Amino acid sequence: MKIRSLYITSLEPFSGTLFVSMGFMDILRRKVKNIAFFRPISSSENSDDITSFILKYYKLDMSVEQTFGFTLDEIKSAAAKGKLNELTQNLIAKFKELEKRYDFVICAGIERSLLPSTFDFDINLEFAKHLNTPIVNIISGKERSISQIADAVNIEANIIKNSDCIHFNTFINRLDTNTLKELKTNKKDLFQTSVPVYMLPEVEELNSPTIEDIKNALKCEFIFGKKEDLRRVAKQIRVVSTTIDTMLTFLKEGDIIITGGDRSDIILAAIAANNSNTYPMIAGILLCGNILPKPSFLKLIEGFSKISIPILSVEGDTISTLLKTKDIRPQIKSSSERKIALISGLFNKYVKIDEIEKNIDTAYAPTAMTPIMFEYTLFEKARQNRQKIVLPESNDDRILRASEILLRRDVADIILLGKPEDVKRRASSLGIDIKKATVIEPEKSPLMEQYINDFYELRKSKGITLEQAREIMQEESYFGTMMVYKGDADGMVSGAIHTTSDTIRPALQIIKTKPGISIISSIFFMCLDTKVLVYGDCAVNIDPSAEELAEIAVSSANTAKCFGIEPKVAMLSYSTGNSGSGQNVEKVRRAVETVKEKYPDILVEGPIQYDAAIDPIVAKTKLPESKVAGNASVFIFPDLNTGNNTYKAVQRSSNALAIGPVLQGLKKPVNDLSRGCLVADIVNTVVITAIQAAQIKTEQ
Repeated sequence: MKIRSLYITSLEPFSGTLFVSMGFMDILRRKVKNIAFFRPISSSENSDDITSFILKYYKLDMSVEQTFGFTLDEIKSAAAKGKLNELTQNLIAKFKELEKRYDFVICAGIERSLLPSTFDFDINLEFAKHLNTPIVNIISGKERSISQIADAVNIEANIIKNSDCIHFNTFINRLDTNTLKELKTNKKDLFQTSVPVYMLPEVEELNSPTIEDIKNALKCEFIFGKKEDLRRVAKQIRVVSTTIDTMLTFLKEGDIIITGGDRSDIILAAIAANNSNTYPMIAGILLCGNILPKPSFLKLIEGFSKISIPILSVEGDTISTLLKTKDIRPQIKSSSERKIALISGLFNKYVKIDEIEKNIDTAYAPTAMTPIMFEYTLFEKARQNRQKIVLPESNDDRILRASEILLRRDVADIILLGKPEDVKRRASSLGIDIKKATVIEPEKSPLMEQYINDFYELRKSKGITLEQAREIMQEESYFGTMMVYKGDADGMVSGAIHTTSDTIRPALQIIKTKPGISIISSIFFMCLDTKVLVYGDCAVNIDPSAEELAEIAVSSANTAKCFGIEPKVAMLSYSTGNSGSGQNVEKVRRAVETVKEKYPDILVEGPIQYDAAIDPIVAKTKLPESKVAGNASVFIFPDLNTGNNTYKAVQRSSNALAIGPVLQGLKKPVNDLSRGCLVADIVNTVVITAIQAAQIKTEQ
C-alpha cells in the first residue's frame, strides 16, 4: 500500500503531538517536495499553536483556511444538532482536495480531553477511518508504571484494530530514564501489537518556559538585556526578598529571580553572580509591582557591556506573579532554535528513521531537489557517520550557538579550542548547553609538544626553527589544523573571526593537497527552487591557468558526487563551442581537453555559455549533441571575478540558498567561514565538513 497521509493523535494533553509531528515532517521533507499539514478539528479558526508553528517553521505553501476542517465549536454544534455525518462528509471533501494538491498530508488530531464528555467515542479514530489515513498514536508515560504503560499500548492497539483503522505505529513519550530502559529491555514481552513502538524520554527543558514565554504570558516589559537572551530556559522560579547573603546560598543554574523593582541590591548581586566563576548562572530577573529601577541605576548596569542578563518588569506582586508562572505552558516557535535542535536530535536518536521511511513507501518521491530537501539530506549523511570537527574560534558567540545546535541535532562531535572555564562561562551566560563538546586549551594540552615537533619536521626545510614552530603552534588555527593532520580531529571549520588566508595557510603547510591536485579551490552549493547546482571556483583562485581550471573542474565534480549530485560539468565562457575566440576562450578550451584526456569518466562540456549549459531549449540550438548542455549540474567559472559576481547575483535575485564556500583539494577537510557568517552558515559548514571527512576515510 502506498501511504500518502498519516493521522497523529493522542488521548491526553501534553503527550507530544507537536514533537512527533515535527519528527515526521523532518523525515518527509528530505524526500517529498509538497507537504500539507491538516487538523480535522482546530481549537481556533485563526490557527492553533501547533498549526502556526508548522506553517511558519516548515514554510508550507498553505493558507490558514486550508489547515483545518472545522473548529471545536462547530464540531460541538454539529453533534448537538445530529449533523455530525454531514460535517464528516464535508471534512472528507476538504481532505481529498489536499491529497490532490500535495504529495503527502500529515494530520494532527485533537486531544480527547478538549471534547465534551457527551462524546462517547474517539472522534479522531472516526475521522482517520473515513479519511483512510493510517494512525500514529501517542501515549504519555509520565508518572505511569511499566504495567500501566503496557496496558495503555495494548488497549489502544486493540481499539484501533477494532475500529477498522490502519495502525502505523505507536509512540510512548515523556518516559523517565529507568522506565525507558526497562521498556526497551522487555519490549517483546510487554507489547502485544504488530506495529513498531518507539519510546522517547522526558526532557525537562522541553517542559520549561523560556524567558520569552514568561514575558508574553505575563505581559511583561523588557527593560534590560539582548533580544537573544529571551531564548534562555527558566529552570526554576525563585522569589527573593531576603538579604544578598541569603540569596547567594540557594542560587541554582537557570533560576528566574522574582523580586521587587526597588531591590537594586538584588539586581546587582545577580549581575555579579553571573560574572563570577564561583556561582551558577541566573537565567533572568522579574521585577514586580510595576516598579522600575531609577534611570541612574539603569545607566550603571548598561555599562556592563560584557554582562547580559534579561530583566523584565511586571505589574503584579511577588506572590501573584509566582502563582501565574506555575501555569505558563512552554511554547515552541519558529525562533526556538535551541528546542527545535533538541527535538530533532532526540527523534533521530530514539526512532528508527529508516524503518519509518520504508513503511511510508516513498516510491513516489519527486526528482526535484529543494533547498530544504538538500539541507536535510546533508544532516542525515553527517548523522549516519559522525565525525569529530574542531572549531578553533570558541571566543565567538556564533560558534558556541552553532555548537549547541550541532550537538543537539546529534550530527557531529565538536571540539572547541579555548580555556575550558572561559568557554563554559560564556556558554552559560548565553544560556546555551555545550556540555557534550570537548574543550581543549592548546597551551596546556599534552598534544602540544608532539605538534610542535611534527610541525618543525614538516617545515624545517623551509627555514622554520624549533622555537618558531613553538610560537606558531600557539595559534588556534595551526593547532586545530595539526589536530586534523594527526587524526585527533576529522576536520576543521574556521574563519568567523580569522581571514581566509589564516584558515588556508596552515592547511597548505600541514595537510597539503591530494595527489594530482596542486591547488585548493572552492565551490558553492546553489540551492534553487527545485534543484541544487555546484558553482566553482567563486572564492579562492583569482585567475586560474588552464591546468588549474581543469583541476578545479575535477575537484568540483568529485565534491558534487560526494554529496549525491550527478556531476555534469559545464566549463563556462562567453562563447559556446567553436563560435568564439580569444585568450580567455582558449584557456577554457585547453582546460576541457585536459579533463577529457586525464579523466574520461567525467562528463564535461566547454567552452559553453551559461544559458546553453542550463536551458535545454537553448542547448538544442547551440549544442544539440551534448550530454551536458541544458542539464549541467556543475558550473566552472573561468575566473574569480566572474564566479563571485555570478553566485551573488543568482543568490540575491532568485532567493537561492548559497551554502559555502566549501574548500576542496585537501587531503583532509578544512573549511572557511565568512566573517559575517550567521549561526546557520556555521552549522551547514560543519555538517559539510563532516561529510567530506567521512568520504575521505572511505576512499583511503
